[in-house]
Amino acid sequence: MINRENNPDYLNSFLDYSATILNKSQNTVKEYNYDLANFLKFLKVHFSYTKEDDFSKIEYKDLSIDTLKKVKLDDIHAYLYYLKTNYRSKPATLARKVASIRVFFNYLSSKANLLVVNPAQNLETPKLEKRLPKYLSLDDSKKLLNVTSESSRNNKRDYAIITLFLNCGMRLSELVGINIKDIDFSENKLNVIGKGNKERTIYLNPACIKAINEYLPTRAVDKVKYDSKDALFLSERKERISNRTVQYVVKEELKKAGLDVHKYSVHKLRHTAATLMYQYGNVDIRALQELLGHESISTTEIYTHVSNEQVRNAVENNPLANL
Repeated sequence: MINRENNPDYLNSFLDYSATILNKSQNTVKEYNYDLANFLKFLKVHFSYTKEDDFSKIEYKDLSIDTLKKVKLDDIHAYLYYLKTNYRSKPATLARKVASIRVFFNYLSSKANLLVVNPAQNLETPKLEKRLPKYLSLDDSKKLLNVTSESSRNNKRDYAIITLFLNCGMRLSELVGINIKDIDFSENKLNVIGKGNKERTIYLNPACIKAINEYLPTRAVDKVKYDSKDALFLSERKERISNRTVQYVVKEELKKAGLDVHKYSVHKLRHTAATLMYQYGNVDIRALQELLGHESISTTEIYTHVSNEQVRNAVENNPLANL
């Protein structure tokens, strides 16, 4: 929950604009609030409006729009340097902060007309390190499914969750948000709400349909909380399963499969699905982009890496190999 009482009016107005006009998700708006609150606290220290250096104790509601008029690009760079040196923030984290600051100042200058000059107009995104995504091998994926199918209190539910992750490559929020009515069993497909509240269709293969059909008879029907009656996956408290619970389930099943929980996570199962589909399914990258709900094809391209075995085979199959 966002504590709006701690925010200056212009920040709350920006959050309202993000949620309504920009149609940002609740999680994105929450991230904006966190990032910008931290930035405003930094400005109080940076401009010597407070001697308090413990950010958790700094109040920023009184930071006026006149202070933001003083902000220059160098001040934003100083904030990013502060994060890098004091919190060892990685480029990906800094990139998120930059995105929040950029859209915030764009709103203040071009939408709310509270600023004449946008200090973030030329703010660049930190260069990101290109890393291959971590993913489970095909054998490890099968091992994870096998241990999840073993007898446990919620094994049918948990098996369906793992199956959807590994076969469909959906995001955590997308899986948690599935309603039973979203599933079209006649067409073997479901609709999910992805990033930016964008709806897309995910087609379900036989493994997914089977897992869901085997789970549904075990799903509670009595005393389900009113706002969770439509939810596909329920917790033991008979309410829509939470992100945290799904993360816990995946972590426990990874442990049972003997897989490194520091290396793999819910999001790595999404990487796994994408990689396996590309490596074994002869999937066109545009189709993979559509399936994963990526806005940019460049995001999808990280899954087009080849495995070490493919590299080895390429060398061994060189027509000059046996001369």
